[in-house]
Amino acid sequence: MIKHIVMWKLKDYAEGNDKQFNANEIKIRLESLKDKITVIRKIEVGINNNAVNSYDVVLYSEFESYEDLDIYQKHPLHLEVAAFVGAVKVDRTCVDYEV
Repeated sequence: MIKHIVMWKLKDYAEGNDKQFNANEIKIRLESLKDKITVIRKIEVGINNNAVNSYDVVLYSEFESYEDLDIYQKHPLHLEVAAFVGAVKVDRTCVDYEV
């Protein structure tokens, strides 16, 4: 199994919305992919409530294989969400690992 974890720092204001709105929008959009992209085994998005300067949104997802992760990352619906995230983020970090 492959675990795919991504964290984003968001702009204070982007795409006509504040950071909190965009964080919620990321959560809604990413979690909606579970029913649309069959290779996703699990997907969870958390919005950080910690006031310390850190990342704002985290994605935790699971895939059967690196091939499935690649299918997910290239899927048109994922690319649509990624375009939105790209417009509202300041920074991104990612870890993929096998268990």
